Amino acid sequence: MTDPTEVCMMNIGPRQRRRRLRVGLVLLSVGAAAAAVLITLGIAWPWRLALHVPFASGAISVMQWREKT
Repeated sequence: MTDPTEVCMMNIGPRQRRRRLRVGLVLLSVGAAAAAVLITLGIAWPWRLALHVPFASGAISVMQWREKT
């Protein structure tokens, strides 16, 4: 079992971390813009459910950037 006080080393470099942040922010922006368009047009909620893909992907990318993984 590992020691909880042990320091974790990041496994990606600064360049890859910036890329993950950039991709995450772009996906979150695309999701927000698509949500605004679908809501404005009055599209039914089952179609808007597909927005979980860009939102989840963007959130995962931002979390990976934040956790340095």
